[in-house]
Amino acid sequence: KSKKRDAKKLNQVFSHPQERKYMQEITRNSKMYYLICEIERTVTGAKERLTGAVNQTMTETYWRIGRYIVEFEQDGNGKAIYGKNLLSTLSKELTLRLGKGYSRPNLNNMRKFYLKYPNCQTVSNKLSWSHICELIKIDDDLERSFYEKQCVKERWIQRYSSDLQRVVIKREFWNWQIKELKSTSQKMS
Repeated sequence: KSKKRDAKKLNQVFSHPQERKYMQEITRNSKMYYLICEIERTVTGAKERLTGAVNQTMTETYWRIGRYIVEFEQDGNGKAIYGKNLLSTLSKELTLRLGKGYSRPNLNNMRKFYLKYPNCQTVSNKLSWSHICELIKIDDDLERSFYEKQCVKERWIQRYSSDLQRVVIKREFWNWQIKELKSTSQKMS
């Protein structure tokens, strides 16, 4: 079955008859086919691990930047003295020194990320920066936690779709909570 599926896939990928014939010969030679599959699996796995490591490093870096901003704003005080020009000034300087990615809104997201997640490790290896930017918009801790778990459970990938944004708009959390309350009340009756 898998060879038939692979042959069909080859026909889609290789449109030229010569290419198709060559690839069909490879699939007939099981040792060569096995070698190709092993290499493909190894490279694909490495790419996935690399993407995960880059995402985790980027997320942890953004959390630290958020911490630096909050600590600078508070300057040893319990409550922040927030200057409107701080993020604009930081944005200009960091963009000049480091390039793109340090706009005022993005710096504000980094700041909010630190404030909403005092422990970066809870999300840095599970969620992308795009997910985090959506989650920090949610004020209710229970609701935010629900969506965090949904992102991981449903394997929502932000760069391919805006699943999280769509679900948050629909307010699936509240629908879930209402179902839970109804279920609990029916059990009590």
